[in-house]
Amino acid sequence: MLMTTTPTIEGRPIQEYHGVVTGEAIVGANIFRDFFAGIRDIVGGRSAAYEKELSKAREIAFEEMGTQAARMGANAVVGIDLDYEVVGQGGSMLMVTASGTAVNI
Repeated sequence: MLMTTTPTIEGRPIQEYHGVVTGEAIVGANIFRDFFAGIRDIVGGRSAAYEKELSKAREIAFEEMGTQAARMGANAVVGIDLDYEVVGQGGSMLMVTASGTAVNI
């Protein structure tokens, strides 16, 4: 499944539009990762634990979107938009949503 944030794929004209597809993923943030991320925030630097969780959530959202597009008979998803949010009580979870248009190229 070819996936892109652009509305078209150069040299590959869209033959058929199937509709909007979405994928969502919410992952919980571990209390120990939260603690060490908080320390990192105080002293500066990147939080590898959170980056890993965001990456995992994004992969899940893309996988769901691709599965949904395949069920519609599409072979590509164009115009993908990603959204990241912190949800849950006290911001204890990370949410990634992805949406795009399922097409045949």
